Amino acid sequence: MMRLIFSTFGAVALCASVGMPKTALAESQQGSEQGVVVELYTSQGCVSCPPADELMAKLATTPGVIGLSLHVDYWDYIGWTDTFGQPAFTDRQKAYAKAAGEKMIYTPQMIVAGGARVAGNQPEEVAKALAAVKPSPVVLNLTRQGDDLLISASAAQALPGTVSVHLVHYTDQALVDIDRGENAGLKVAYHNIVTSWQTLGTWAGAEPLKMQAPAGEGPVVVLLQAGPGPGQVIAAARLK
Repeated sequence: MMRLIFSTFGAVALCASVGMPKTALAESQQGSEQGVVVELYTSQGCVSCPPADELMAKLATTPGVIGLSLHVDYWDYIGWTDTFGQPAFTDRQKAYAKAAGEKMIYTPQMIVAGGARVAGNQPEEVAKALAAVKPSPVVLNLTRQGDDLLISASAAQALPGTVSVHLVHYTDQALVDIDRGENAGLKVAYHNIVTSWQTLGTWAGAEPLKMQAPAGEGPVVVLLQAGPGPGQVIAAARLK
């Protein structure tokens, strides 16, 4: 079962437990690790989302996977305001839907590496999508230097075009008591909860990438994503 919301855009999501080939994870000397990004679009106000949130708990500890929970705000009207929801995450889901030519968005939805989209609770489909991701042609490294995050990357082959450089911060986990709405009475554990998402700039790939940004607190993820969709995630790395 999925909860749908009809609009001029569309999207879909899921949650599942999977493993990744060891080659999907590249650990740099600086301590950052590359992996395949799985974005979960979820909401505390969505009755069908808790199973997907449970899957994210497993993905969050799966080698080679960088799981990110993005809480949308379009179910807040049901009676419970998602404590992590942000309009920007709803907009990102809409942008994915528009790029795919879809006419509605709904939760839960998982998007794997900016491409494969899985509807509902279909763990096997998520596993297939992860297994189909090709090795990245980019070596992406993150290091902390005082209060700054240093981002470096090099491409072994030409990129499909200029990519956007995204900086993401998240909270490892939180337990939420939901008092109202469809999930009233539930205590739900959430994992890898995205708290901020910003675009730092672009990179064409011909020359090595060198960027610097405030490191902030907690785990940080950098994504290199094709546009203008958003499109394929060319590479992603995490630094805890």
